[in-house]
Order: sequence, then C-alpha cells, then structure tokens
Amino acid sequence: MRCIEIRAAKLLVAWPIVFALAVVEARGACADDDAAAVQHAKSMSRAFRAAARDVLPTVVEVRTTTKPKPKAAGPAAPRSRQEENPFRGTPIEDFFDEGGPQLHGLPDVPAPGLGSGVIIDPSGVILTNNHVVSGADEVIVELADGRQFKADDVRVDEKTDLAVLRIGAKEPLPAARLGDSDRIEIGDWVLAVGNPFELDQTVSAGIISAKGRTLGAVGRAKLLQTDAAINPGNSGGPLVNLDGEVIGINTAIYSRSGGNQGIGFAIPVNLAKWITPQLIEGGLVKRSYLGVAIEPADDPQNRQFGVRPQQGVVIADVFEGTPAAGAGLRKGDIILRFDGRDVLTASDLQEMVERTAEGTSHKLDILRDEKPATVPVVVRFMPEDFGIASTFYQNRELGILATDLSDEVAEQLGYEEKSGAVVVHADRGRPAHAAGLREGMLIRRVGSEAVRSAAQLKSALETAKLAEGITIEVQTPEGLRTFELKQ
Repeated sequence: MRCIEIRAAKLLVAWPIVFALAVVEARGACADDDAAAVQHAKSMSRAFRAAARDVLPTVVEVRTTTKPKPKAAGPAAPRSRQEENPFRGTPIEDFFDEGGPQLHGLPDVPAPGLGSGVIIDPSGVILTNNHVVSGADEVIVELADGRQFKADDVRVDEKTDLAVLRIGAKEPLPAARLGDSDRIEIGDWVLAVGNPFELDQTVSAGIISAKGRTLGAVGRAKLLQTDAAINPGNSGGPLVNLDGEVIGINTAIYSRSGGNQGIGFAIPVNLAKWITPQLIEGGLVKRSYLGVAIEPADDPQNRQFGVRPQQGVVIADVFEGTPAAGAGLRKGDIILRFDGRDVLTASDLQEMVERTAEGTSHKLDILRDEKPATVPVVVRFMPEDFGIASTFYQNRELGILATDLSDEVAEQLGYEEKSGAVVVHADRGRPAHAAGLREGMLIRRVGSEAVRSAAQLKSALETAKLAEGITIEVQTPEGLRTFELKQ
C-alpha cells in the first residue's frame, strides 16, 4: 500500500489515541517511498558513472591538418571567414574550395579539423570516422592523459565512414571493450563520449531512439539513432551501453542549426568489427555483390502471391558481366529471401550479400511472372569502380550543395514530398546563402523547370545565367518560398 493510501486508511479507523500512531506510520511510509525513489535515481547515476569511468580513458581527441592545394589560375571568389570542412572524407567534401575555405586577404594556412576516436587495441589501434581523417596531411592523436602521438598509419573505408589509425605507443594503452550492437534495443540507455566543440572528455546520456536508419553519405551502414547529445567534434567517438561497452561509433546528426537537436546517428559496432580487421590486414574492404539495381516491392497486387507488406525488393536493372547476370536474374524479379532469410529492404539484401565469401553459392527465393522460383547465384567481390555515382550536386560558383531527398530525410525534416533536392550546405559569402537559401530547404523548381532530384537541379542551374538572376522555389516546413540568386 502506497503512503497516501496508508494515510487515508488509518485516518478512517483511528480514534483518537490511535490517530497519532496512524499519522506517524503514514509519514514513515512516505519517507520510505521517497528514499526508494532517491535510491533508484542514485543507482542510475552509479550506472552512468561506472560506464563513463570504463570508457573515458580509451577516448582520444583526433586533430588533423590539411595543407592548401595549388589554386587554379584566375580570380577566386572571396570568402567571408575561415571555416573547417565538416564533410571531409565524404562524397560531398569537394563542395568546399580546395585546401578548405580560406580567410580572404590572408595567406593560405593549413586547415585544421577536430574529431574523436576510441582505442580498440592496447597496441595503439584507434577507431574513428573516415570523414574525420580522410585527406588530411597530418593526424595527431591526443590521449586522455594528455600525451600526443602522430598517427603512423591511416586506413579508411568511405562506404561506411569508418577509419582505423595506428599510433606508436611504447606501452600498452587502455582499450575499450566492444559490445554487441545487434542486442541493443530501442529505449536502452546509452552514453555518447567525445570532444564536442573542443570540450574534451564530454559525456552525454540518452536512449536508442531507432535502429536500421540509412543516410546517403554512409551508404553501407544501418545506423543506430540516439537522442544522446552529439555535436561537431563528437564524430568518431564511442556510443556505449551501461556496461561500458562500445556499441556504436558516432558519425552524424540531423540539424538545422549545426548543433544537437536530439537526432544523432552511430555506426553499429558489429559492422566495425567486420570492417576493422580488413583495413588492418589489407588496407581495403572486400565486399561481395550481385550486380543489380533494386527498389522496394510495395505493389499491393504482389500480396496475393505471398509477398507480405514491407517485404521483398524488385530488380530494376541487371548489369552485364555481374553475378546476377550470370545467374539469369531478370528485371522485374522480386527477391523475397536470401539463403532462407527474409529480405525486407534494399539495405537488408545488400548487408546479407556483401559479407559472404567470394565464390560461394547462395539461393535466392524470388517471384518471377507471379510464380515462385529459386535461383542459385555465385557471388564475387565487387570491383572498386562498380556503381560509382553520387546523389550529391555541388555548384561552387553559387555556393550550394544539395542531395536527393530520401524518405528518411523527408520524414526527419517534416516534408510530405518524396522528391526534390534538399540543401545540405549554403556557403557564406556566395550567391545561394546571400539570397537566403539554408540547410534543410527543399528545392522544388529553378525558374520554370521542376526539380525532382539533385541531377535535375544540376541540369537546371547549369543552363541558368546568374547575371540575369536565378529564381529558385523551395519548400520549407512553414510553406513555399521563392529566392532570387544574383551576382
């Protein structure tokens, strides 16, 4: 019986001497409940404290320096201020001027970068993000105790935005314990650790908000989503469970301001466990592939043939000379299962296929011409130049970077539309920013031309003339707006 119930019951039956005893007992019950609540809160604090104590010695600061590259001949547009490139190592890094944005009027200086990392082997092996270190001329690692080392070896995997560094420590270093990201569930408490805004050894708490998220710039990962505060400088740092085990590597945020808004993403550590040994041993990641373009099988008519809602992918194209072509797969085939495992999304199939050994045979359960069939396919390692394409578009003259609007981005930004080009960055001092374009805006039209993708935005802008003014219509959560870009 709770303290309030005890008090009510005793007051009804106690006369008059027993009344005082009832009040004392009720007060005691309330005090017991309060004490229990305090103890519960303290136990949570102890759990956070223990997890932080375990991981903090293993978290490092990663600083990079990139020397300016030779500038092309001809006058360059002025820059308003010096900014670090937050997209270095990603498909959109080329948006920024070579060598990083420069402070107008001052001599070129190396562009600095800041991120985080976590020691995963006592010999000095560190896991971080590709976009933190890729393209840097020098990588300096600062340990939790203040010691600094120059990274002797840097190996990256652009497709998963992961990187492995090695430093020459003379004695064993504290190394983090790697957990099992497949066991983490929505609602579980986690801690994000890193160096946001150069505030080293910062710990923030939150929960796992969602699993299986996809982002265009991290094309080979199904990310963990968390509301633990992740800010610039957290990239590459660990996301840990209450046992102090690393279950993810912090990599990205959704934000309209550049700071934390409660939506952050981490690469699952189980993916890192598969990537890291390959980078250490060979310097690259070998992935198997089928050689098909796929899209969701969301046609309700397919359900009469046993296709459940949100199950299966449709082959939109089969590329010549690939394992899929050799197996006889056709455009229009619906892939339902791979080796008996249900295929729910394109990323499911991709993940299943790419981790299989080269030259091994696998069974695809498909639906072809409304009839079930099983097709054996022998997978091979994907050639390095296969499928190289970008959904990003950059225009340095206008100072705009945009990408295709994905379903996930549309949901997060609150857009009902399923097509368009969303602004990733508007460079200060350039026409796009001066006109009012900002990150998160959805470009729907350039002049009289509709824009349904980054490729269409490229076509429209490359035929438009800035000297005559370029009218751009955008969608925002508040409604439609129109901007005019001028020289």
